[in-house]
Amino acid sequence: MSAAGAPVVVTGAASGIGAATVARLTGAGRAVIGLDRQPARGCPTVLCDLARPETIDAAVAELPAEIGGLANVAGLPGTFPAELVLRVNVLGLRHLTEAVLPRMVPGSAVVNVASVAAERDPAPRERVAELLAATTFDAGLAWCLEHPLDAPTAYRFSKQVLIEWTLQASAAWRRRGVRVVSVSPGVVDTPILPDFRASMGDAAIDTATAEAGRLAEPDDIAPVIAFLLSPDGGWVNGVDLRIDGGLVGARLALPATDPADGRAAAPAPAAAAAATRPVR
Repeated sequence: MSAAGAPVVVTGAASGIGAATVARLTGAGRAVIGLDRQPARGCPTVLCDLARPETIDAAVAELPAEIGGLANVAGLPGTFPAELVLRVNVLGLRHLTEAVLPRMVPGSAVVNVASVAAERDPAPRERVAELLAATTFDAGLAWCLEHPLDAPTAYRFSKQVLIEWTLQASAAWRRRGVRVVSVSPGVVDTPILPDFRASMGDAAIDTATAEAGRLAEPDDIAPVIAFLLSPDGGWVNGVDLRIDGGLVGARLALPATDPADGRAAAPAPAAAAAATRPVR
């Protein structure tokens, strides 16, 4: 079976970006199987808790023998305990993806949903490498328990780790014909937006929304995920694609000349600080 004919698995399929991705894929004629803790609309659902490797293994056993793509959308914000955030956003996601890999047909793709939050106060890359070197769920959990973080920091760190793991996996799996990419949304109007306000602060969310021009909707993100899962995205591999309305790009940009009056445009708020951050 070709990748285009095999079903796509979408985690977090019951709400938010995951539900929008299901609708986008099924609307284009793709078969979809949802993985979530609750049933999703528009596709059959296999119940799965990404915090528990035994339930991941049980869910994978219910999946078809051939899979044409995996969208890792499910994740927890920084209002949950740090250990749980890392279990779901990194360890469970990796465990699921590696378990599904033998079923993925050549030409298929994995799309991981990260976040522009990974750009904020990133941890040293050596620290990320330490966690990634713990290659099993249990070893990774032991590392996390030995290096405790507060919950908001754990969220940012989890997305930074996810982007780095995307690069690792893309290099390791390309000879299998499986692409691996990540996407990093900005602020999106989903059911967990109040959690991000609680963990990141209203000021940060409101500033980012103002700079981007509006809140993103799940339907702004889902078409990009669907494209990357499709044959049309077949030469896109090993990258993190920001889907943030230009938010981070504007913060990192050098001052530009406004063509309307020839004067240097004022940098966006926090641009000076952002310009000192490493570009990933």
